[in-house]
Amino acid sequence: MGSAHTIEDIEIRRKRLVYRAWHRGTREMDLILGSFADKNVAGFSDAELDEFEGLLQLQDPDLYNWITGTEPVPANVESDLFTKLKSHRP
Repeated sequence: MGSAHTIEDIEIRRKRLVYRAWHRGTREMDLILGSFADKNVAGFSDAELDEFEGLLQLQDPDLYNWITGTEPVPANVESDLFTKLKSHRP
C-alpha cells in the first residue's frame, strides 16, 4: 500500500485532530484549540494538518503562555499557522 491518503483517511484525521483539540485537559486550552480547530481544520492542507498535530503534542501551559503573549514564542513553534492561532478568539 502506498503513501497516498484517501479522502476518507484525511477526513478521519481531521475529525481526530478536532477531537484532540477539544480534549486537552485544561478548560482554557480546550476552548482555544477546540474552537480554532472547528473553524480551521477542514481547510488545512496536509502540511498544516501535520503542523497542527505537532502543536497538539506540546504542553498546555507552554502553549497557553505563547498564545497569550505571557512568554515569547520559540522560533521552532512560530509560523503562519501559529500566528493565526494566536489571533483566534473563541
